[in-house]
Amino acid sequence: MSLAIFDLDNTLIADDSDYLWGQFLVDQGVVDKNYYESANIKFYDDYKQGTLDIIEFLRFSLHPLANNDPEQLYQWRRQFIQDIITPILLKPAQELIAKHKDRGDTLLVITATNRFVTEPIVKLYGIDNLLATTPEFVDGRYTGRFNGIPCFQEGKVKLLEEWLKTSDETMQDSWFYSDSHNDLPLLKWVDNPVAVDPDEKLTAFAKAADWPIISLRQGKCPSEHFHK
Repeated sequence: MSLAIFDLDNTLIADDSDYLWGQFLVDQGVVDKNYYESANIKFYDDYKQGTLDIIEFLRFSLHPLANNDPEQLYQWRRQFIQDIITPILLKPAQELIAKHKDRGDTLLVITATNRFVTEPIVKLYGIDNLLATTPEFVDGRYTGRFNGIPCFQEGKVKLLEEWLKTSDETMQDSWFYSDSHNDLPLLKWVDNPVAVDPDEKLTAFAKAADWPIISLRQGKCPSEHFHK
């Protein structure tokens, strides 16, 4: 039994839930279209280039949570999951998760996208453990701030280290699946790093390091990298 860790965006789902949530808010008229749409695109481009200022982005992306009543937010989120997320769930990802469950592995999703957006998505995949950037919630409302440290780049490693202290899991024979070069700090730590539909920078690194490179968008789960 091992710890099997998964990135979420562009790994288990076929797009980026953080970016899509922003576009959903634009489409619903919740935020100013001209400003929010252009800023959302810029932040996403920065993320892909590895130059994202995560604090600045969180200030931007968590602001709509603070500006709206939680019940309204939950209603929008239900619609977002149904209309936007459900169509981009990946059957091969479900099969990969099932393979790890069959092995008796403990499953964990670790994502930079905030917990408000990602928690219901992770539940759709039947995964109980989630590490994500956590929006602050005080006196029945979101504040627009976040608790602890952002779950991003080296922050994923730090939050996982803290999580391991409270669990019976270890990093022995651990797995991590990700599409992004932003996740190299964690990919380098696990025993079994796997690049999933990787971006250009991660593709180059994975090839040089002789890591498995797989796709979860080709109709069936690739299983040849399972060696136990």
